[in-house]
Amino acid sequence: MLLSFNLQAEQESTAMQPSENSDYMPSLITETPLQGRLLAITMVRKTIGAIQRDGDIKKAVRKEYQDDAALLMQAAELVAIEFKTIAIANNYWRDKAPKP
Repeated sequence: MLLSFNLQAEQESTAMQPSENSDYMPSLITETPLQGRLLAITMVRKTIGAIQRDGDIKKAVRKEYQDDAALLMQAAELVAIEFKTIAIANNYWRDKAPKP
């Protein structure tokens, strides 16, 4: 049983390694807050996709949360958390703000 667990953990670890072409996030630095928000959405989507790889299960869960306001709010909260991280990395875009 322990060998089975170790083998499964190794396979999952290997599956989580990004391929050369899959670096959707080479940097947290973005030009604008909108780009930062879009990156945050991508980060959340990719995280969920990495955790749950079965497309049929994702579709089944999607049917559950599409009409559930509380679950949609939780998804939005995850995006907000990622966006906060990106905003901090970008110094809240202060250096790029237009001068009056």
